[in-house]
Order: sequence, then C-alpha cells, then structure tokens
Amino acid sequence: MYLDNAYLFQGMREETRKKILEAATEESYAQRDFLFHQGDPASNLYILIEGRVRISVGPQELLAHVASDPGDVTGWSSLMENNSYTASAECLVPVKVLKIANSHLDQILQQDPESGMIFFKRLAALIGRRLVKCYKATLSVQGDREPRSYG
Repeated sequence: MYLDNAYLFQGMREETRKKILEAATEESYAQRDFLFHQGDPASNLYILIEGRVRISVGPQELLAHVASDPGDVTGWSSLMENNSYTASAECLVPVKVLKIANSHLDQILQQDPESGMIFFKRLAALIGRRLVKCYKATLSVQGDREPRSYG
C-alpha cells in the first residue's frame, strides 16, 4: 500500500488509511511538468510514489526542498487553510503521485478524530523539520553574526 511509506499516515487506523487511498487518484507527470505553481489554488495533497520533485519558492525559484523518497508528501499548503500554494513543485524526472483533494481528506479525517490527530501532529513535525533545515541554510549563507530567535 502506498500510504505505508508516507510518514503522515503512519500510526493511523487501517480503515481510515484505506478510505484515503480510495479517495486518491494515481497520476503520472513527465520531467519538467509541475504538480502546481506558487500562487495556484491550493486544493490537493500529493504523495510521491516514484520520482523526484523540486519544491521552490519565490520569483527566482530558490530551492527549498527535494521530495525523492516514496511516501514523501508535498502540497500541504492545501491543508493549512491557505488559498494558494506557497511554493512550486517541479518534476525533475518522470513522477508518479497519489493526489487527494484536501476536501476529501478533511472529510475522512473528521470521521476518525484519533487518526486526524495523528496526521496533524505528524504534519506539524514535518513542517518543523523543514523549518529547521531552512534556519540552518540561512545560517550557512549569512553566518552567525548576531543572536537570533527562531521559535
């Protein structure tokens, strides 16, 4: 099952994971295709099956993250009540993903609050890890010239 590798879905009830899998569609994208662009309406979550996806931000498309492991998730802006994606997701090689509409995912998780809590705790941990990586990247570029507070 594709969700077995996805960190966000580990520890959830099997029945809920099955419902999520049933609500998702498998899609394929070619190299250089975009799953979404920064500013597009944020309506789907993408779970990587195979390939590599470059997540970039800003007009100069600065690299923020590369999703390359089966189960990696991108498009979580759609779950954070953002109206639009905060980054772009470009396929570096041919890519297969599971795509699930955030409205379907919300509905499924509301039916199983315990699994929903697990999911959102894991999402918070994922966002936190990416944020720490960004802090480290900022420090490596700017140096540690003055004390800063990051959280």
